[in-house]
Amino acid sequence: GAVPMYFLDYYASGKLKRKTAADVIKGIVNACKENKCALIGGETAEMPGIYSGDDFDLAGAIVGIVEKRNILDSRNVRSGNVLIGIESNGLHTNGYSLVRKIFKSSDFKKSFPKFRNSLGRELLKTHRSYLNIIQSSLKRFRINSISHITGGGIVGNTKRVVPENLRITIDWNSWKIPEIFKLIQRTGCVSDKDMQRTFNLGIGLVFIISPDDVNSFVRFLKLKKESPYVIGKVI
Repeated sequence: GAVPMYFLDYYASGKLKRKTAADVIKGIVNACKENKCALIGGETAEMPGIYSGDDFDLAGAIVGIVEKRNILDSRNVRSGNVLIGIESNGLHTNGYSLVRKIFKSSDFKKSFPKFRNSLGRELLKTHRSYLNIIQSSLKRFRINSISHITGGGIVGNTKRVVPENLRITIDWNSWKIPEIFKLIQRTGCVSDKDMQRTFNLGIGLVFIISPDDVNSFVRFLKLKKESPYVIGKVI
């Protein structure tokens, strides 16, 4: 539930390539502006012998603020609570090690049916920010907890914001899995279980709310141009 205040970046390469570095920082600046977050500094390092060719390392840290009484954790989650999923727009930042094992480098330039872009561009869609929809939802509704779907998938991340004496059930047929994940699974012969614990499968954020609020919350999300799905519950 925190609001970001400022961001610091770390950029390292074997030899600084100004255009590449400028493009990276430009992307960070744009994201900070969109999320009303100040870019206050960082570090740029040249490390020959550690990085070669076009390789570079990028990391960042955000500091945010929230009143202690408003921190969202598992304390308000109850049995019977409902899981509302919000769409992702791609892989976000997870599963790329598996993707590189499945596809050859030449595959990334290919076009596939149902994709407007090449496979490479489809895989590198920018991870969307959920800050605005989270903050607007918190102002209108009692949100018991929120799960951001990263490595570990929907179950692995959401069970961390649910009390240990409870568990979650997911209806995997309650939303349409995007074609990019179907292609990955088909090409790599990946099991459903491995897909579910590696990728977000089209759900990037999960709100946990009271069943009494489901209808009004879903209407609110649709007015905000989101595509919400009732994907499961707490039991």
